[in-house]
Amino acid sequence: MTTDAAAAPLTVAMLTLGCARNEVDSEELAGRLAADGFQLVSNAADADTVVVNTCGFVEQAKKDSVDALLEAADLKASAGHGGRTQAVVAVGCMSERYGKDLAASLPEVDAVLGFDDYPDIAGRLRSIVAGETHHPHTPSDRRLLLPISPAERQAPEVAPRARLESGPMAPLKLASGCDRRCTFCAIPSFRGSFVSRRPSDVITEARWLATQGARELFLVSENSTSYGKDLGDLRLLETMLPELAAIEGVDLVRVSYLQPAETRPGLVEAIATTPGVAPYFDLSFQHASATVLRRMRRFGDPDSFLTLLEQVRAHAPLAGVRSNVIVGFPGETEADLQTLCDFLEAARLDVTGVFGYSDEDGTEAASFDDKLDEDEVWARAQHVTALVEELTAQRAEERIGEDVLVLVESTEDAADGHGAEGRAAHQGPEVDGTTTLSEGVFAVGDLVPAVVIGTDGVDLVARPTGAAR
Repeated sequence: MTTDAAAAPLTVAMLTLGCARNEVDSEELAGRLAADGFQLVSNAADADTVVVNTCGFVEQAKKDSVDALLEAADLKASAGHGGRTQAVVAVGCMSERYGKDLAASLPEVDAVLGFDDYPDIAGRLRSIVAGETHHPHTPSDRRLLLPISPAERQAPEVAPRARLESGPMAPLKLASGCDRRCTFCAIPSFRGSFVSRRPSDVITEARWLATQGARELFLVSENSTSYGKDLGDLRLLETMLPELAAIEGVDLVRVSYLQPAETRPGLVEAIATTPGVAPYFDLSFQHASATVLRRMRRFGDPDSFLTLLEQVRAHAPLAGVRSNVIVGFPGETEADLQTLCDFLEAARLDVTGVFGYSDEDGTEAASFDDKLDEDEVWARAQHVTALVEELTAQRAEERIGEDVLVLVESTEDAADGHGAEGRAAHQGPEVDGTTTLSEGVFAVGDLVPAVVIGTDGVDLVARPTGAAR
């Protein structure tokens, strides 16, 4: 082996599935690897090691993760024919959730790493590429691991984050874990109890992201309404939002995942009225029937949810509101379903994700004995989906004539360089629709004032009304 070959850095590609929280995890892992001498590459075929950050939320997400792992493993087969890939490693929620069982079912994967492997990810990868066997963990309920109290938390280890996407939006993690015990959700069992990041750490990272070209910060966690409760001040988010919005280079701060039962008036006002903060409410209603919600171990009913929406719109009449609902939950009656449909018609939501119920390993709901037939769950989900498509298209049409500020995220489909695609303030990343500019030449990252002139489902078409900034 030549000296140059011996000195060549190992290359690694990070493939991320799932939510924005996983995107942050991938960038933190990438930062650790880059700081330890690894070279990051975007193309898996150019990597010595492919790290797949898996999602373990629902069945389709798990299937997508397995498919991504098998596709990466195929690259190893080409290694003897001039290919480069030597190892494929699984990390993320699915790896943490299933550990040794995932490793046993996927012998094509060289290692399955859990969250506890993250601090020494570089050492783990080097040993795996060297041919050492990594013994995956036996999964356990991470809620049983007591989180470190605020007084005992040390200053976080310096682990630079490496941006894997160059777009103008960047997710920023507020907290990890969840203390709620929804009967349908397994996330707390593998993500652990709720732990807030210190405000100073969040702000420091936000400033760094601004230097990396992020004009919109997307605050993510499993439950943003709980932020600060373990630090002794449940109002920390309200006080931190103006500080984040004031960072030079940051034009918009957006908050994700609000638990409706915990969304207090002060937080509503802060999100709706703070300059530089998107009047955007990601409210996870999950259902509207009080009976179904109690079985989900959640709280609320149509009246309380509509009252919350009235509070939002009293402060910001044009606020964006998105939600998710689960249809066909065990014990759901036709009357419960009608209650949900009536609520959706009254709520005027911009986007609603509809999920048909399915059992998740280890959840309380999986043991319920009054489950609906799969065909009935599918039929109900189809019915609500059709209703939602009609309602959200109507809500988009109501926005015709509104003035919007569009953050340009793509110019690939712009004809002859004219027009561009992005998002208005009421549209969250990836799942809330887009706004296409009808004319003009723009660059990714531009903020363009415009007026809405048309719709296509939840997507908008807007005509620029001023110069980009």
